[in-house]
Amino acid sequence: MSRDAAGFLGTSQAQISNIEAGKNGISEARLRRLAHIYACDDAQLVDALAEMANTQGQGWWEEYRGVLPPAAPDLAELEHHASYVRTFQVVHIPGVLQTEEHVRAASLFVQPDLPDDDREARVRFRMRRRHVLERGTPYDVIIHEAALRMRVGGPRVTRAQLEHILLTAERETVTIRVIPFTADGFAGAGHSMQYVGGVVPRLDTVQIDSSHGAVFIDAPAQLGRYQARFASVDNAALTQDASLDLIRRITREL
Repeated sequence: MSRDAAGFLGTSQAQISNIEAGKNGISEARLRRLAHIYACDDAQLVDALAEMANTQGQGWWEEYRGVLPPAAPDLAELEHHASYVRTFQVVHIPGVLQTEEHVRAASLFVQPDLPDDDREARVRFRMRRRHVLERGTPYDVIIHEAALRMRVGGPRVTRAQLEHILLTAERETVTIRVIPFTADGFAGAGHSMQYVGGVVPRLDTVQIDSSHGAVFIDAPAQLGRYQARFASVDNAALTQDASLDLIRRITREL
């Protein structure tokens, strides 16, 4: 099929393969022609992809390509186009909720030899990811109590981090819930994940962290498994009011 598509577009098969793999950009006109060649009759999907093609290379995250690992700007771009985001973390504060001091302290622990300029680039990038909250994208957060009790950077930094989470929870589009240590039947340690809802369901993507970097998953069968896992996590979490009360209690203990 890629050979036929290359012929129709007057380009090489390698170029088509790179486009299909997301390595090369594509214009809206070419994208719509490819959709026709591939007999894709999902108009909403094609329109969503066309909008992404029109804005490709224009996002704030582009200035970090070549500065940070490729998955970092890819994640920011994914969040920018999201219709909603659901994230679950066991031992880390979700990146979008982290304060500058938290990011810096965590980075010093994980990569103590990182040059200062590179470290500060990571801090600035993490702060700019808050754009997804500022533009009003629905953001549903579930955090295990373990992550809230991690003293990253010491008591003062940890207290400021928890206070920032409480402040962020005041946003109408943000929901923050906690799975307490006392939750019955929870066995999800190590299953941190982020589910990014696309403009259309076929663009849904799950992002998970691994020892070799971020992994993006979009196969329908795998998405279904992560949706079921989120449902289980959701059932184990406290209500938002009870969750915020727990965060306040942990903050007072510092």
